[in-house]
Amino acid sequence: MDKILHTFNGTEFTVGHAILEFSYLLAAILFVWGLKLLSHPESARRGNFWAAAGMILAMITTLFLHEGSTGSRIQLMNVVVIVITIGIGTAVGLMISKKVKMTAMPELVSFFNATGGAASALVGLLEFGNPENESLLVTLLGLIIGSIAFSGSLIAYGKLAGKIGGIHAGFMKFVNIALLLGIIGLTVYVLLQPDPQTLAPMVYLLLGLTLLYGVLFVMPIGGADMPVVISLLNSLTGIAAAMAGFIYHNLAMILGGIFVGAAGTILTLLMCKAMNRSLINVIIGGFGGGGGTAGEEGGTVKEISLSDAAVLLAYSQKVVVVPGYGLAVAQAQHTVHELEKLLENKSVQLVYGIHPVAGRMPGHMNVLLAEADVPYDKLVEMEEINKDIGNVDVVIVVGANDVVNPAANDTPGSPIYGMPVINAARAKNVIVMKRGMGKGYAGIENPLFFKDNTRMLFGNAKDSIQKLVAEINTL
Repeated sequence: MDKILHTFNGTEFTVGHAILEFSYLLAAILFVWGLKLLSHPESARRGNFWAAAGMILAMITTLFLHEGSTGSRIQLMNVVVIVITIGIGTAVGLMISKKVKMTAMPELVSFFNATGGAASALVGLLEFGNPENESLLVTLLGLIIGSIAFSGSLIAYGKLAGKIGGIHAGFMKFVNIALLLGIIGLTVYVLLQPDPQTLAPMVYLLLGLTLLYGVLFVMPIGGADMPVVISLLNSLTGIAAAMAGFIYHNLAMILGGIFVGAAGTILTLLMCKAMNRSLINVIIGGFGGGGGTAGEEGGTVKEISLSDAAVLLAYSQKVVVVPGYGLAVAQAQHTVHELEKLLENKSVQLVYGIHPVAGRMPGHMNVLLAEADVPYDKLVEMEEINKDIGNVDVVIVVGANDVVNPAANDTPGSPIYGMPVINAARAKNVIVMKRGMGKGYAGIENPLFFKDNTRMLFGNAKDSIQKLVAEINTL
């Protein structure tokens, strides 16, 4: 038996308890250090390592040193079951990480969010009827937030994978508001009962309403708002985990959940600021539904041949590549890096203009280009690119659409009006690589394609860039 170090209010604090609490403190330090390193692409991998080390430390010490209300250690059989479950989950996670394509990374993030939300919701559901549970409000909050994160993330997964469409009817916002008010009212009703543990049917009804709300709250959202929603769902998963930590009085879960929730919330607000939109506007606005047509510009697009494009690039001084989701679909990140090195050998400066919501999740383009070993200092944020865009000889738009749409600046009636974009139209020349003239994810026309300084290079981005590299090599 552990030596008793101190007794407070009838609770005995042992050596094991002291080690456990110290391990949680150390884990929290590792979490903070990991988040710090994640703030820069060059150190992000090490940040993941240190944060994971903190979580592993907390898991091991909890497994072997945690004491229940009776003061006994976790039973050996439970330890075996937990270890086997962790082993299975680790094996599945490794297989998924090895097989998942970069284009499917946003869907994978949404799926992981869903599993985290489900775990927290299950904790709330199981602990609601536990007579030893004294945190009824926290339990209900964990159930509600976890359920919304679970069902909402699954819908986000389906929408990103193209398996689920959207509901863009205007009445959806009123349905969601009514559901939200019903959830709040039912929660208050349960809390006010003298013996809430007898209200199991009400709790299952609450579970059903929150699952439905998670579905209907994400269904109308699309376009450039999707990365914001993924970030928001990630923050909800963290908050739900913190609620589960309060239920079990587990400091590691509380701190880990708070860090994830806070980081996700800050990222969500920063992305909203980058789009010049409020979070409420994102959630209830249903932006990107495909119905917006304001800002359409008639005219004839002008194409450019591979040989002309090669000459234009080879004799330029500064080139900016603006990547988008089409780059990920074509798996062209390695090829565009090859073009970058080739042009640098010809004394052409090439950098990448990164829009904060390009792709389908926060940081999608940074991750994509980092996979191809593109130097981090070549990934330039939108604000910096726009400062000198007028002096750029050529902007190459690879699979991007909405994030270079000048209607955001010029057309008050456009659904994206006011959203900061990369001002590609102000460059001396623009080459747009697309398969065809299809609209972007926001479902609106892009006047950039009809500008006098824009030329279209149709075809698969990877094939087009490979042919472009071959042409430049002949010059």
